Amino acid sequence: MPTTQPEAQNHAPVPVSSHERVLMVLMALAQAGKPISAADLIKKTGLAKSTLYRQLSILKRWGFVFESNNLYAPGPVSLQLALGFDEASLLTQYAKQDMQKLADQSHESVAISIVMHQQAVCIEMIESSHSLRCSFEKGRSVPLREGATAKCLLAHLPEPQQDIILQADFPDASQQLARKQLLQDIRTQGYACSESEVDPGVWGVSVPLFSRNRYLLGTLTLMAPSIRATGKENSFVQMTLITAARINYQLQNR
Repeated sequence: MPTTQPEAQNHAPVPVSSHERVLMVLMALAQAGKPISAADLIKKTGLAKSTLYRQLSILKRWGFVFESNNLYAPGPVSLQLALGFDEASLLTQYAKQDMQKLADQSHESVAISIVMHQQAVCIEMIESSHSLRCSFEKGRSVPLREGATAKCLLAHLPEPQQDIILQADFPDASQQLARKQLLQDIRTQGYACSESEVDPGVWGVSVPLFSRNRYLLGTLTLMAPSIRATGKENSFVQMTLITAARINYQLQNR
């Protein structure tokens, strides 16, 4: 039975076919401007709960929507369709060849991530050639709190945006101060490392990628199971720094 679009004003309700329901969900997410709950999506779309979850399941599977802490937002594929995603599209375009070289050199997984809705979101991934590899995948999102990628992204955000995130994640002033010092250290050394902060037994190094005017575009991250990274940390850091420098040169001289 066709659903009617609930928010049309000064007009009679417009019947919506089953094929259009998925578009209603995408439109509601786009117009929200922030991650929203399933309850809010039901109010915005007028869809039944079971119908909404069917649409969300399809959209998540195809990368059009991502879910974090029971909140939903446009995923990487949706953003690739948006005008505002041009820089990220260029980022993957300019980075892909060097990402592959780094993956071939290190035999480990390499990713590009960006900030979206105060989350670190992986938009490109090249898997390790080993059978034992990290579980991180394209489209996955994590809070800007722990892990090399999240900390590197947060360290290079504009200070007002950084402060909003820190105040939300670290209510205690002393914790905020300690985290600010950590972020300053990351900016100074030019990269962030972590081990088992997001996924147990995973080591990673992340380096920022910038536009010509030093606007943060994203991060280049190399990740490996800790058992393989032990003793190779310095080598992996240098490989990633050199690769990021090549990508940054291309981005800033295109």
